[in-house]
Amino acid sequence: MIIQTIAEKFIRNENFLCCVKILVVNCGSTSIKYKVFSYEKGEFDLLCSGIVERIGEEVSYFRYKSKRGRIEYERKIKDHSEGFGHVLRALTDPEKGVIEKPREIVGVGHRVVHGGEEIVEPVVIDEKVEEVIEKYQVMAPLHNPANLVGIRILKEIFPDAVHVAVFDTAFHATLPEEAYVYAIPYEYYERYRIRRYGFHGTSHGYVARKAAEILGRPLEELRIITCHLGAGCSMAAVKYGKSIDTSMGLTPLEGLVMATRCGDIDPSIVYFLVKWTGMSLDDVYKLLNEKSGLLGISGISKDLRLVKEAAARGDRRAELAIRIFAYRVKKYIGAYAAAMGGVDAIVFTAGIGERAPWMRELILEGLEFLGIKIDTKKNQEPEKYGGVVSSDDSKIKILVIPTDEERAIAEETVKRIRTSR
Repeated sequence: MIIQTIAEKFIRNENFLCCVKILVVNCGSTSIKYKVFSYEKGEFDLLCSGIVERIGEEVSYFRYKSKRGRIEYERKIKDHSEGFGHVLRALTDPEKGVIEKPREIVGVGHRVVHGGEEIVEPVVIDEKVEEVIEKYQVMAPLHNPANLVGIRILKEIFPDAVHVAVFDTAFHATLPEEAYVYAIPYEYYERYRIRRYGFHGTSHGYVARKAAEILGRPLEELRIITCHLGAGCSMAAVKYGKSIDTSMGLTPLEGLVMATRCGDIDPSIVYFLVKWTGMSLDDVYKLLNEKSGLLGISGISKDLRLVKEAAARGDRRAELAIRIFAYRVKKYIGAYAAAMGGVDAIVFTAGIGERAPWMRELILEGLEFLGIKIDTKKNQEPEKYGGVVSSDDSKIKILVIPTDEERAIAEETVKRIRTSR
């Protein structure tokens, strides 16, 4: 087959410079996010992007955007298999598509949330890898099952492509024992592998590398605190290119206050909620994951923008939710500066991190003793200043860097294709 010939040349010849196409997929429990990149002569170019939302509901949403046009509509899409059918039709659309046939896709990069201790780097997917993803479904019940569904469907749609899994947990595989072992009887780590794993690793790694590029310094010489602040929030201490600590733990529930997740709490709260309210453990687990965070404190919304609007109207709980959110990030900045013996740069990324300058200022307020000086003008329009929003004389550089997990997954996919045989 033609694509196999192209793939073989691409894999075996480092100097083979033909343009190849990489599909990147993030398959959620009720959604499919996707992008297609072209890769040629070491450069990536985004050809199209899109999303299928509310899969399985009465009304689903399909969106597709390429350089050749847009496709958008609403209709019921019953499952992921049907959703990927819509994706394939858009990709091969005669007028707006980016491929003529499925065999033009040489590699498919899959975002997978949890790989445990068994997979600590991006890997070409085989049966063993699928077994590991399935094994860790219990620790990522909202993500790993959907990730696996996407892998199996796309293997059928693109049988000639090399399928690569890029794990959220992989970047944090460098955590030292003192950072990942919990202070419970050690036998539970040995038996069940209960430990800190961390998530958003693809994002943390990507923005740390970009920060080093922007600052014109080797990543291996920098101590960077990365703040991924969106619906899900996490931070990482990246010391000389390696993650040495991160805020999320065994699951994405630990750490910062998030849209609907509580973050750090006294574990005894679970006991007393069960004892006092009669809720089951499953009920409490759902409460902490889906009804807490900004939503739980404010009682208004999980969307920080709506919480801010309510706070501006004088709503006390909304104002409190904002202060708690900022305070938790501030605490982790101090902790990670101590863990790394100092800090050279702090990076903000993801929806809130990138698009809420007022929140960045609130988080950094009071940290002037560390040598932090934010430039309010730059902070309003970071893209005009190369992403650097600190003043020229700030000891610690503050950066705003849009995350691009899909681009990072595409890069890792190309690397694995080159080394696969």
